[in-house]
This record gives sequence, C-alpha cells and structure tokens, in this order.
Amino acid sequence: MRQNGGSVIRVVLAAASAVRRAGLEATIAKTTTLKLIGSFQSAQTMASHLADLQPDVVVLDLAGSELVSNDFDLERKYSGASIASLSAAGLPVVVLVDEPTSDWTAHALKSGVKAILPRDSGMDEILPAIQAAYAGLVLLDPEVTQNLVARVQPRNGLTAAPEDLTPREIEVLRMLAEGFGNREMASRLGISDHTVKFHVSSILDKLGAASRTEAVTLGIRMGLILL
Repeated sequence: MRQNGGSVIRVVLAAASAVRRAGLEATIAKTTTLKLIGSFQSAQTMASHLADLQPDVVVLDLAGSELVSNDFDLERKYSGASIASLSAAGLPVVVLVDEPTSDWTAHALKSGVKAILPRDSGMDEILPAIQAAYAGLVLLDPEVTQNLVARVQPRNGLTAAPEDLTPREIEVLRMLAEGFGNREMASRLGISDHTVKFHVSSILDKLGAASRTEAVTLGIRMGLILL
C-alpha cells in the first residue's frame, strides 16, 4: 500500500458515461480529504497516465454491459487495463457497479479490488470506501456481502463458531482482511513466518475456507471482522 504522506487522498476516476463521470467528479471535488487528479472515459486511457499521475486510489464506474460475469474478463473490455493489472501495480481499486454476480464479486476480490459499491451510492458511502481502500482494507456493500456469503460453500459443510478460533487466530484473520502478507504479520506479531503460516492454515481448516479471501468473507459473516 502506498502512502502519499499527507492527509489528502489522490484519486483517479474512470467512467464510460459522461454524465456519471461529471457527477462523480463534482462529488469528489466537494470532499476536502480527496483530490481528483485525473478523470477518464475508460480504464484503458487512464492506464496510460497512471505513471505520471501517481494516484493513491482508483475509482472505476462499471455499467452492467461492462461486466463479464463468467470469467471476469475485464481485459476484453479494457484492452489489457484489467483490475488485476491495476492491483498488481499497487493501486487500491474501488468499483461502483450495479448488481454484480457473486462469481464476479469473488473474482474481483481475488484480483485485488478493495471496495465494491452500487453505482447509486452517495458520497457518504463512497468516501469511506476510498478511505478503506487507501488503508488496505476491504469494504463491501451489505447486499454484495450477503450475495457473496450465500455463494460460499465450505468444503466440509461446516463453519467454525467464533469461540473455535483462538484469540491469535482471530487477530491473524483480521490482519488478512487488512491485506497483510505473512512476513508483515510475523513482524507485527513478533512471531516467525512459519508460525503465521500455521495460524493461516488452521484458520482455513476451521472455517472450511478454500482461500484467504473466502476466510475473510466468512469472518465478516461471523462478525469477527468489522468493515
């Protein structure tokens, strides 16, 4: 996660609709803790300016026609400027989208999206999402979370109760939600990388989760992680 060293978060925006783009530009411009440094019609155009702009957070407004629900093939729409490539560049991504499928949401989270909100969200919802993404946290609209949780099917058909996780495992689970890697967790907790891996493996096993993202989703459902 990049930090800009100041209190103002530098944001770039991409929205195909000129009306949507203008509305989001005006909304962001009114927020003193945000600074809009670029606004583009497509993520493809935006991608070519990222190196010069050096944003802290990317906001993508996706119309329903831009979603590919089966394989999350945003590269087909954005000619290589996929969400995955934005995340790989270290950029937190906030997506505004209408009625994403649970599969799309799962793939988006795996590709590094930090926040998913409805396109009709107001600034009272968008601002916390941008701030959370900038801090490395995951924030989902409640309906998006509900749909995603409904999709999750633990491998053993059971989920752990909160008391089944040890206090240290809950701590590690919350750090997973914040996007920390094994090495950073080990440093912060004063334990070895091997011990962190052991805790993560235990968490996945107890929750019946197939991945860290799925474990975080279940942690949210169980009330162990507050967004």
